[in-house]
Amino acid sequence: MSKTPAAENKQPQAVHHIATDINKIERAETRGDRIDVGEKITLPHLAGDFGSDRFLDRETSWLDFNTRVLELAEDPDLFLLERLNFLSIVTSNLDEFFMVRVAGLKRRIATGIAVPSAAGLTPEEQMEEIAEAAHQLQERQAHVFRDQVYPELEKEGIRIVSWEDIDDEAKKRLGDYFRQEVFPILTPLAVDPAHPFPYISGLSLNLAVIVRNPQTGKELFARLKVPDQLDRMIPVSSMRDVNSPGKEALFIPLEAIIAEHLDILFPGMEVVEHHAFRVTRNEDLEVEEDDAENLLKALEKELLRRRFGPPVRLEVEDTINPNILELLVSELSVVESEVYKLPAPLDLRGMAPIVRANRPALHYPKHVAHTSRWLNSTETAKAAKVFAATREHDVLLHHPYDSFATSVQAFLEQAAADPNVQAIKQTLYRTSGDSPIVDALIEAAEAGKQVLALVEIKARFDEEANINWARKLERAGVHVVYGIVGLKTHCKLSLVVRKEADGLRRYAHIGTGNYHPSTARFYEDLGVITCDQQITEDVSRLFNQLSGYAPKTTYRELLVAPRSLRSGLIDRINKEIEHKLAGRKAKIQIKCNSMVDEAIIDSLYRASQAGVEVNVVVRGICALRPNVPGLSENIKVRSILGRFLEHSRVFTFENAGEPVVFIGSADMMHRNLDRRVEALVRVKHREHIKYLLDMFSNYMSETTSNWHLDSDGKWTRHHLDSDGNQLTDVQQMYLDSRRKK
Repeated sequence: MSKTPAAENKQPQAVHHIATDINKIERAETRGDRIDVGEKITLPHLAGDFGSDRFLDRETSWLDFNTRVLELAEDPDLFLLERLNFLSIVTSNLDEFFMVRVAGLKRRIATGIAVPSAAGLTPEEQMEEIAEAAHQLQERQAHVFRDQVYPELEKEGIRIVSWEDIDDEAKKRLGDYFRQEVFPILTPLAVDPAHPFPYISGLSLNLAVIVRNPQTGKELFARLKVPDQLDRMIPVSSMRDVNSPGKEALFIPLEAIIAEHLDILFPGMEVVEHHAFRVTRNEDLEVEEDDAENLLKALEKELLRRRFGPPVRLEVEDTINPNILELLVSELSVVESEVYKLPAPLDLRGMAPIVRANRPALHYPKHVAHTSRWLNSTETAKAAKVFAATREHDVLLHHPYDSFATSVQAFLEQAAADPNVQAIKQTLYRTSGDSPIVDALIEAAEAGKQVLALVEIKARFDEEANINWARKLERAGVHVVYGIVGLKTHCKLSLVVRKEADGLRRYAHIGTGNYHPSTARFYEDLGVITCDQQITEDVSRLFNQLSGYAPKTTYRELLVAPRSLRSGLIDRINKEIEHKLAGRKAKIQIKCNSMVDEAIIDSLYRASQAGVEVNVVVRGICALRPNVPGLSENIKVRSILGRFLEHSRVFTFENAGEPVVFIGSADMMHRNLDRRVEALVRVKHREHIKYLLDMFSNYMSETTSNWHLDSDGKWTRHHLDSDGNQLTDVQQMYLDSRRKK
């Protein structure tokens, strides 16, 4: 990791420099609150001599995020099966990191694109840092499972056993299971002059098997894929025992059952040895939209190609035969730094059947979401009338504390069933397999309403599901579009046009999260339902831009990427600098998933140099260095991780005592600000503004459990007070606040 920059210019002239340059800014808001997406901002430069060292490396920061997740698995005060779940999440996160980020770096190196990162590191240097950090992280993860979490599972009677550990009755039952459910879908693949080394699919668990011909004594290699459509951990005990505290619950890995029956797969051969291994491949998609006459077909073709991406990581059991490892390395064309030797079991995602065990004392207490008090303060949840409530005042939603089913889902279901609704427009980035949102759109279309669905079929790793939804919606008569060529549509918008006594009225939902009922139960997100005329007109304009031709659309209440969002935020940051220099109240607070964009970060540095207090709450990657003398001593960075995945994006500006607050879909990353359609909406209701400002106070409080980022890029967990007592879990605080109402 690069070193903390030294501040060479600490004298007061830095502030005067900013004061002089701030007068040269071309405003993005030149006509009241109107924002012209075509206007640009000229930025004053940083005071002081700060080079690329002012940025932290984004790849290392991503691994630091996963380390924070691992620290939750290490916490002995956390519910045991939740600790196991966090270990599984570490694996999933690392898989995506290698499939996308590491694969991208390898591609840049292979093509000779060796442009240094914002932090000044070449792709080769980044790969070196990644290899060292990732090896340490995976070894630490394996240690946490083997030496911390698993011994505690054993104390609770939950054990992972081998074939030798189970009794004859269980062996017979599992043998029958193998022959009936497993054997028919296994395909042993030999490697010899007539059979080339087989293709190993990405993220699959495999057995490398050595068999010997008893006639010739020759040893041969075969590969056997462990079926990923079956549970990895198979209950040996009855499900009653698995779900009963005090009862012993035994599980056996599927690969152990397969290994015991290899003689059935290789009759006439002697099984010498077998070892598990796993390959990660480049699975990022590249679709040249300008050259694709039909984006849907082009993406389907690219999905097939994804399966054959080059390997970027090889995970093997640490007991593997060196000769087998040499063969795998050679055939897969990986280098030594890409080989990860780990104790069994590999791929802790496979712990899901154990995590699902119905043992309430080992899980977080069950949470039942409540209907938002701004939506439904007097009626029962099922009787909530979304349109009537929204006409009275805007509705702020905070999921999963506020119910998704009785708010966003109800909004669309009621719209579909309401004969006065004329049209519905909806963006879909990710949704569930049995989506009530999609069902509502289909119902509305079949009822004769005009329905537009903007389906983002390039949503990473959900492409295939979204293609299926697109086709289903088209068959029902929904107008399905795929957005603007070259841009992903990531904004979270719903628009309903309703005929009322005084004419047509538009209702809109603008959110920070996907229209996904399943993830809404464990993703922390915000949303606003409003019939504000200016906001809904902006949303209508944005839908028209997405479905038609309107490149010069302007907006009054929305900041929209890729044209006005970055400039709009920087303009707000610069206004806070003006307020501070004039002696007025000034403060900037940002909550996002990632903080990477250099222009935004430099703007925050300038604000800090002017004396503006800056608070950043970031879940994942952060390239900003806080607390650097002369640069960012007024910036604090915190991270909240826990039961729910912090996913909302919030931007607040003190604005001389009249706070301006935005929520929306955009993270502070190049891809969000330059290559996606994103939308932030200004929150207007004073109670809602107070709620969001209080949220920052809770997240940043010294009595709240969180992680602090220092100027060296090191994250430190703060979850105990000086007496060793647990600090406040802010997510639990919000859960408790809903239960009291």
